[in-house]
Amino acid sequence: MTRSLTAPGVQALQRVLAAEHAVVFGYGVAGARLQGRDRRRARVRWARHRAQRDELSELLTRLGGQPVQAAATYALPSPVRTPADARVLVTRLEEGLTAVWADAVLALDGDRRAVAVGGMRDAAVAAALWREGSVPFPGLAERSSPGG
Repeated sequence: MTRSLTAPGVQALQRVLAAEHAVVFGYGVAGARLQGRDRRRARVRWARHRAQRDELSELLTRLGGQPVQAAATYALPSPVRTPADARVLVTRLEEGLTAVWADAVLALDGDRRAVAVGGMRDAAVAAALWREGSVPFPGLAERSSPGG
């Protein structure tokens, strides 16, 4: 693995880290409304996103950067009152994360690009599981929607 990154590579990793912070927060909110199998799946995904967040933070620190910090709270796209609302939220979070990882794939190379491809794939698969269906070109559909 190369030891340094270009400025666009560092910026891409910072954006992924910021997105992971938001996803961790969102899974915490959603998990409070989910039940049974969905709650268990959300707990696994929450732990995975926490680990990914920590790995990105450590990488940016090793590269001499200052990892972006989590916000105290995040605005949610809609209220989360029911299990259905929670599933919509985590689907949107994973879809958005897929798009951020896709940007990182473009900005990185070598082993780090492979990591970004894995992150993109992981988020796209999670979104498909929550949505109970796939979409063509995960990570790109979000580009055509407002705020994407």
